[in-house]
Amino acid sequence: MTVHIGAKPGDIAETVLMPGDPLRAKWVAETFLENAECVNQVRGMYGFTGSWKGNRVSVHGSGMGMPSLSIYANELIRDYGAKTLIRIGSCGAMQHSVSVRDVILAMTASSLSTPSRGIFREVNFAPCADFALLRAAADAAARVGTKTHVGGIYSADVFYDERPDLTEIMTRHGILGVEMEAAELYNLAARHGVRALAVLTVSDHLLTHEALPAEDRQSSFAEMVEIALEAAFA
Repeated sequence: MTVHIGAKPGDIAETVLMPGDPLRAKWVAETFLENAECVNQVRGMYGFTGSWKGNRVSVHGSGMGMPSLSIYANELIRDYGAKTLIRIGSCGAMQHSVSVRDVILAMTASSLSTPSRGIFREVNFAPCADFALLRAAADAAARVGTKTHVGGIYSADVFYDERPDLTEIMTRHGILGVEMEAAELYNLAARHGVRALAVLTVSDHLLTHEALPAEDRQSSFAEMVEIALEAAFA
């Protein structure tokens, strides 16, 4: 048990899927896992552990933003022995070649700042995904038949951004999409020697302003979860 996670020793699997929304963690557990049990609900941040195709797996919410994710990822790694952490969430597209409902596999994650900035000081560390996970996810996406893009994303530290120039710069440099957690997840994975990947469903588009209707989100997110699970146990 930690300050933020009430699970007992052994309750968390070595493989953890991390959606931002704790209720999405509940939905993933109920939809994809067998014999799923709730192992954490401290502060309403649900965590579940069950099995998928005979493999033990946990699903634990991260909250919104890198500071929140950093708390949960640190404790999952250091106190519960998590070895593979896959962020599953939504993002906004930043290229015309990327469409709503597509999936982005984040090879790298740029940022203005992360909770790790104080450690790196003057170094512009380049956080990236685990290559084996990335390759397995790309293969899984091909089998599922989901239109998928592999490349760099931008992890923002604000949601209501008032920097249109920054969006233009990221787009010009080929950044595929924007979200708020992956860069710090990749930093922590590098620091602790574990595997990490972000598998993201495009829910809206910063250039066309198209957005995924609420009723379509569940089916689109389901494909993302399938890809993440297939990649984790490839």
